[in-house]
Amino acid sequence: MPDVSASASLPPESAPASAFPLLVVDIGNTSTVLGLADAGLNLTHTWRVRTNRDVLPDDLALQLRGLFDLAGLGGAGVAGPRAAVLSSVAPPVGQNYALALKRHFGITALEVSAAALPDVRVELDIPDAVGADRLCNLFGAEKYLGTHEYAVVVDFGTSTNFDVIGRGRRFIGGVLATGAQVSADALFSRAAKLPRITLEAPLSAIGKNTIHALQSGLVFGYAEMVDGLLRRIRSELPAPAVAIATGGFARTIEGICREIDHYDETLTLRGLVELWASRAGVRA
Repeated sequence: MPDVSASASLPPESAPASAFPLLVVDIGNTSTVLGLADAGLNLTHTWRVRTNRDVLPDDLALQLRGLFDLAGLGGAGVAGPRAAVLSSVAPPVGQNYALALKRHFGITALEVSAAALPDVRVELDIPDAVGADRLCNLFGAEKYLGTHEYAVVVDFGTSTNFDVIGRGRRFIGGVLATGAQVSADALFSRAAKLPRITLEAPLSAIGKNTIHALQSGLVFGYAEMVDGLLRRIRSELPAPAVAIATGGFARTIEGICREIDHYDETLTLRGLVELWASRAGVRA
């Protein structure tokens, strides 16, 4: 792994051209999101695949090569990724991606953890317990701070995470809630007569049939939970906070939640890019 012991930052303009394209991989419990960034730290390609804990490093190498081929990076004379950074909350998938990159692409990936980020203050009882994806969200949310001292990232995944971030790369804490799809699956499994539905907002809160009633409860009800928690979090902070939503379900509740200021489905991937660029000593 590259040396990440120093806390000095590496400005984007000083990153060597030989380090790009940069591969960023965010491994969640349900899906894995991958992206390629160019020398301007812009995401040029993104993909979403299912997370499979049974897939071996060689299988992952084949998957990566297929994605690169789709992006036109597999032909003769066309450069594949030269560096990589991984965030994983689904062991051993992260380790298998790292092995695949090392064996088949000659890349030693930077693996995100609190211990590898000395310039981040994790204000938890057990700092090492914070998930790697939540640290990536911290970096991705920095551009939204503006004049605010605080930001709250609402990350809709298998669980819905509320990450409370302070200026100066402080991870203050947060909330973990059951994800919307997990809640729906639990309801359907316990009530056999209820039909499985698509999680999308109905036209009105008052349902006129079972499907509409379920959609109202699962979508509008979930949006109210999000708004309520954001109000409660903001009331406990000493200054106003900006709220950013990311993750797959964010598209469903966009325009429904009243407490969310911005929607950014690539926030975690961009956070990985910014995190990588800020590390001293990171080279291709």
